Amino acid sequence: MRRRIPYLLFLIVSVLFFSCRATKHISEEEYLLQSYKIETEGGDFEKKELNDYIKQKPNKKIIFWRFYLSLYNLSSPEKENGFHNWLRRIGESPAVYNEGLMQQSTEQLTLYMRNKGFYDVEVSDTTLYRKRRAKVVYRVTPNQPYRIRDITYFFQDATLSQMILADTISNRFRKGELFDVDELQQERVRIETVLRDSGYYAFNREFVYYEVDSALSSHQVDITLGIRNFQKTDSRGQIRTTGHPVYTIRDVYMATDYEAISFGDGDAGEVVKDTLVYDSVHLIYTEKPNIRPEVVTQKNYIIPGTLYDASDVNRTYRNLSSLSAFRMVDIRFREVDSEQPMLDCEVMVVPATRQSYTIKLEGTNSGGNIGAAANVSYRHRNLFGGSEQFDLSFTGAIENLKEGTAASDSLYSGPNIMQEFGVEARLRIPKFLLPFKTDQFIRKYNPQTNIRLSYNYQKRPDYIRTLANASFGYEWKGTENLMHRVYPLEASLILTPYKSDPFQDWLEGKYLFYSYEPHLIVDTRYSLIWSNQKLLKNQSFQDVRINLETAGNLMYTGFSAFAAVPDSGNYQILGVDFAQYVKADIDFRSYTFLYEDISLVLRGFAGVGFAYGNSNAMPFEKQYFSGGANSIRAWHVKNLGPGSYNDPDETTYPNQTGDVKLEANMEYRFKLFWKLELALFLDVGNIWSLSSEDDREGAGFEFNRFYKELAMGTGVGTRAVFSFFVFRFDLGIPLRNPYPIEGANWLPGNSGVKGSDLTFNIAIGYPF
Repeated sequence: MRRRIPYLLFLIVSVLFFSCRATKHISEEEYLLQSYKIETEGGDFEKKELNDYIKQKPNKKIIFWRFYLSLYNLSSPEKENGFHNWLRRIGESPAVYNEGLMQQSTEQLTLYMRNKGFYDVEVSDTTLYRKRRAKVVYRVTPNQPYRIRDITYFFQDATLSQMILADTISNRFRKGELFDVDELQQERVRIETVLRDSGYYAFNREFVYYEVDSALSSHQVDITLGIRNFQKTDSRGQIRTTGHPVYTIRDVYMATDYEAISFGDGDAGEVVKDTLVYDSVHLIYTEKPNIRPEVVTQKNYIIPGTLYDASDVNRTYRNLSSLSAFRMVDIRFREVDSEQPMLDCEVMVVPATRQSYTIKLEGTNSGGNIGAAANVSYRHRNLFGGSEQFDLSFTGAIENLKEGTAASDSLYSGPNIMQEFGVEARLRIPKFLLPFKTDQFIRKYNPQTNIRLSYNYQKRPDYIRTLANASFGYEWKGTENLMHRVYPLEASLILTPYKSDPFQDWLEGKYLFYSYEPHLIVDTRYSLIWSNQKLLKNQSFQDVRINLETAGNLMYTGFSAFAAVPDSGNYQILGVDFAQYVKADIDFRSYTFLYEDISLVLRGFAGVGFAYGNSNAMPFEKQYFSGGANSIRAWHVKNLGPGSYNDPDETTYPNQTGDVKLEANMEYRFKLFWKLELALFLDVGNIWSLSSEDDREGAGFEFNRFYKELAMGTGVGTRAVFSFFVFRFDLGIPLRNPYPIEGANWLPGNSGVKGSDLTFNIAIGYPF
């Protein structure tokens, strides 16, 4: 009976919602819009864009289920109490077929096609009725489009001709292409951008106009692109036309502690305390500068004496906004009353709160081990007066270990408690710490230097482990979508000062033995992050992260050149073996928004690490693991794999790691009501070992069988989405084991899914 509970719950929920008729709240004379379809016959245009011009669409679906309509239909229209009003508010009212909206859709499709050059387009619509439901079919017949035969230019201001004609290869339209009105509008935007980046501060796209001659009877058009002259009012109040003025930056004023500072003559109560000229920039402050002058001038692209450049203004805004010492940045320009067109730039910056602290308390559930954790964090956003961000955090945790969590029950001679304490210090400096000048690089790529020191102490009944880490690295933005991170030096010292005798005996002869030996890791790593995510919310995007890491090569080369091989076979520093390995992985994510509050997220991960030279195995901290809240959620963290390895006496001991990891995840997210979201997910993957010394049966990676050892899990999750964090609860259900049970890997059709197989995951944030 326990194995059938999940199926019974699914059946009950399905009956409850599907029993609500979709047409429950519409009258006998009305029809529910069931679906629509757009049929096209050829044509060179983006057919998927036609959907944006349909004025009435059916109720939203979650997979195949009109979930929000079902919620609405659970309410009673005769009742106005809180519960029924709440159901109608969180649900979605029926999409009642509207003939007027259908006709508007037909008109919009026609207009869109004409804008794309298909002036002879034929758009028709048909409505099919069945069982109080309506289906609409739109038929789009493009016919022969109009194409561009010739392009000419007309400039009232001849000084613009060289600049525009010198870059016609970047034009958004060309001879022989479709006569696309949208491309003509984009060309106006491009010309505006080119000119505003070349000193034409007062220029905008409204000065660009088109004349189109289509009276050729051959489905061709001639286009004339013209640019009007600049208009200004003279001293007599008369409007005169002149050439477009080219503006030069006269002075740049920057207030880094702006509150009520006046850049002009000033009003009552507005006081400018002092001014410092540094690198041609007037720094205005009260009492004393709150940030070193070179920090802000290095981020500034607006240079006195140069032409106005809109792109430089945007770069300056981004650079200054990235400084932790600032909360808000505003850049304004004021025309100077002079014979030559000139501008004064006013940069107003509101400083952020210099110091803050946070305290976090949380309950934990790691593989069924219940515990509590606390974190105290301190932050200083301008530590040395250069917008250096310093973070210091202290962490403490305690967990009650359930029976069987250690390698053997005989290891427990005292309380079954795990204790963990840690301290971490981070310093982020908004420039490169290098022995040479990097001002131009700072302006262009907005780099930063990261320094991190940490120490972690973990005490379990069977061992004590300590980890000290220090890292030094750089980060900079290559392009709008590309981020680089380079850590030339990172060192970690892992020690195990105590191992109980039973635990030591249990480790003997096992591959896991290497994970608990003292070791030193000195590595270099590089990360490349590419993302085309825009600031606009609910816009589909992709994300790719590539990581490369290597350790021990330089030290091994030095030792092997000047020192004899020790008896142990491994070189040591201060009596501790150092690790030598290479590691690489890639993480791909795709976020597709089907509706405003319904999305499909896909993730793929592939990684491999290989130990050699001075190492018999990859360091435990650098190995891959599977399972847990951000991996395959039907298994507890580090309780899956490697490969088809299965030892019933050890599967509850969370130390299953490997050198290779393959994983794919799919998650379907949709909003329920208020702050709550629901997610349906499917996870597939596993880990494997590459070491020939790994004695775990079935753990090795083999091309002819690895795909047979993929674990699969599904489940459902709820998320409370707040402004600053997401609280997540996922219920994982195993579907396929990497090893057979009673002759088969698939659980539902073989041994069945029992209540003890369900895995509960509690976490902060989305899994990916």
